[in-house]
Amino acid sequence: MKTFLLWALALVLMLAAATYQRRTGPSYPVSGELQTPAGARPYELSRSHVTTSGAPVRIPAAVPAGTLLWRRYPLDEPFRQIPLTRIGDELAAVLPPQPPAGKVEYYLELPGAATSRLPADRTVVLRYRGEVPLVALIPHIIFMFLSMLIAVRAALGAATGRDEGRLAWVALTGFTIGGLILGPIVQKYAFGAYWTGWQFGPDLTDDKTAFMWLAWLIACLLPRWRPRWRRALIVTAAVVTVAVYLIPHSAQGSELDYTRQEATTPGQ
Repeated sequence: MKTFLLWALALVLMLAAATYQRRTGPSYPVSGELQTPAGARPYELSRSHVTTSGAPVRIPAAVPAGTLLWRRYPLDEPFRQIPLTRIGDELAAVLPPQPPAGKVEYYLELPGAATSRLPADRTVVLRYRGEVPLVALIPHIIFMFLSMLIAVRAALGAATGRDEGRLAWVALTGFTIGGLILGPIVQKYAFGAYWTGWQFGPDLTDDKTAFMWLAWLIACLLPRWRPRWRRALIVTAAVVTVAVYLIPHSAQGSELDYTRQEATTPGQ
């Protein structure tokens, strides 16, 4: 029963972290409600799209027409305008496609509507990504979250006095495969580089993965004849893991340097 309860608690913590990461990351859509002649209707403004096409922007038709204003991010250039087109009971426009890791910021102007600017007090930043094959993406996700489940379970056991060295090694192996092998492969497909963290860029996702992996490596390499230290390091590594998963996924992620790209493009 005790073992079952430990696994159940670890599962709850893992699912909570997964839900939190998904809903707080910079790729999660901006949502709200817009007043229309038919009443309040929900809307979502995308913050992530593939490079193979322009990103569609759709909102409920609160007024007959409106304008989509956008510019490349983070450049301080004038906003460009795209008229919104009425399609059924929606107003729609398409943002121009960008290279992998290219970002645009945008907002909508709706003259005559109860909400004349959407969002009212900021812009929406959307990042383009390359298509990632499911054969790489799905194992990456599975390994990362199953490894977290095992990591939390190992820490709960270690906190109750158990020697969870084997589980710690399983967690380390999972983070190695999911984070240090499959992670860079996914990153390469999505944003054109295997690693954009420390020494190569400001990508917080890469940095936090490496830090978490190092914490588990230290916990696993501690000799077995130091059981108290070993248990303490397993708990510490799990705390680091939970802290890492509480950082929104893709926060401070890969970002295309438009100025460098234009400087190296012939004819620019």
